[in-house]
Amino acid sequence: MLLNLSTDEWNAYFPESTQKQAMTGFEEGQVLYFPKLAFVLSDEEKQFLTPDCADPHSKNVGYCAKRNKLWGVRNLTDKQHLQLKSLLNRYSRYSFDLIQHLLPRYTPQLTFGRTSFRPVQVGNRKTSLRKDDRRLHVDAFPSAPNQGKRILRVFSNINPNGEDRIWRLGEPFPEVAKRFIPQVGKPIPGIAALLRLLRITKSYRTAYDHYMLRMHDLMKADETYQQTVEQQEVHFVAGSTWIVQTDQVSHAAMKGQHVLEQTFYLPVKAMRDEAQAPLHVLEKMLGRKLA
Repeated sequence: MLLNLSTDEWNAYFPESTQKQAMTGFEEGQVLYFPKLAFVLSDEEKQFLTPDCADPHSKNVGYCAKRNKLWGVRNLTDKQHLQLKSLLNRYSRYSFDLIQHLLPRYTPQLTFGRTSFRPVQVGNRKTSLRKDDRRLHVDAFPSAPNQGKRILRVFSNINPNGEDRIWRLGEPFPEVAKRFIPQVGKPIPGIAALLRLLRITKSYRTAYDHYMLRMHDLMKADETYQQTVEQQEVHFVAGSTWIVQTDQVSHAAMKGQHVLEQTFYLPVKAMRDEAQAPLHVLEKMLGRKLA
């Protein structure tokens, strides 16, 4: 499940053999784990290590570097807005540096998604079933179709009290798909165009997005599956970082507070082994093009 990599530098040099090992494991569904790679906050930035800065109506604090936009916050002065933007922008750049040095094949086609800060204790969050990340799932976004691109995420546990971020990791993606895709009906003709016209989705929802979203929902709703499927509990210690493709790796965040996350999107054609992509796994299973 985890491939441990030893470095405490975000722009570390990785020999070609390590790069190859990391890419092979990553594309097969492993989590790349850096137990000693900490994202260090300045004394001034530590003021944000409180749930009081997060809007309780938002799932996370979000930041878009391209638009210089921050959301999901409350009780911040103009100065604090700028300070938090600066923190998240720096994390975004550090995350890209890490990918660039470890997985250089990806970087020319990598697209930045949002940066998020999660200062709330995930184990105490009250939310709807579909939004409950304590239940095993693969990522799919109702309003933001990714049209087959890979969802690559960098996480860092910045908890100041030494608390682990605890996840569950589930069965491999092909097994998840075999279990749930037969329960998913075909998309309704014309529905994707209507959703886009009404601006319910930010882009066109392909058949791939339809199947992934329905599978995400079915996984979370199946109580027997959540309890009985083969799974492993993993602890990401404070001061550690990990990289995971959350569209492929079945995961659930069970406990922990104060985590940073950077999302990237990667075209399937940028992969070394495209057959491992969820898009191609589903296309082979269903016998047709999905995006």
